[in-house]
Amino acid sequence: MRFGLFGTGHWAAETHAAAIDAHPRARLAGVWGRNPAKAEELATRHGVPAFTEVDALLDACDAVAVALPPDVQADIAVRAATAGRHLLLDKPLALGLADADRVVAAAQASGVASVVFFTQRFHPNVTGFLASTAAAGGWQHARATMFASIYQPGNPYGDSQWRRDRGALWDIGPHALSLILPVLGRVTRVAAMDGPSGLVHLLLTHDGGATSSLSLTLDAPAEAVARDFVFFGENGTETVPPGDGSVLQAFGTALDQLLEEVDAGTRDHRCDVRFGREVVAVLDAAETARAQGRTVDL
Repeated sequence: MRFGLFGTGHWAAETHAAAIDAHPRARLAGVWGRNPAKAEELATRHGVPAFTEVDALLDACDAVAVALPPDVQADIAVRAATAGRHLLLDKPLALGLADADRVVAAAQASGVASVVFFTQRFHPNVTGFLASTAAAGGWQHARATMFASIYQPGNPYGDSQWRRDRGALWDIGPHALSLILPVLGRVTRVAAMDGPSGLVHLLLTHDGGATSSLSLTLDAPAEAVARDFVFFGENGTETVPPGDGSVLQAFGTALDQLLEEVDAGTRDHRCDVRFGREVVAVLDAAETARAQGRTVDL
């Protein structure tokens, strides 16, 4: 399958392009970026053309892989789906619910396959853990702590403007939700509060009455970097394991699963654009909750 790569940053180059190049059933058809010089550089590295027009690259591919800020991604995803191109997108799907709805509507109207790359959901050991934990049932609460520190010298994401503007809620919040929702179910109510150093705290109610709490920051002191996901319930506690593979392996699995959707003609992937939209709905409600100091129902 010919993939058009949209994006030229670290994530696009070191994950998307590298994994597509290594996949036996995928071929990089070309690169488009907002910076033509960077697009040319990345394209040259992989021996493919650089494109200056979005539609020209869409004409040259069967599917798109997008590694761009979420607001830019949403527009390209709509154009790609409308053109009948399958979608391998990044999280979050968009920076607002209206844009997420546009992507879902375009994908459903054209019938294209879609996968949103929530990284942890493509590690087999994490997938197995979530399936068995959800099947066990009886969970009353989950706690998620993600203290990242991307503003240290040399971090490839520290200069990302959309991350600086939107913070941890929109950058790593999707990762946390992607692990909690499969076990506790759909979110029905959201409360949020800010803390120091870019901290944001969420308290969520899920279908059936279970709750979860999320604490997120991109600007933790280096000594306080932490990742912790724990479910509490009738059978005790369960801690989500870290993924046991590399990011490249996880992205390769995402490619595998998108190709399976295309081959089978199915459109029910557990991390498709509809799930991406569900995550954006929670983030959007949390943004309202923290700004207005109230609880928001979904």
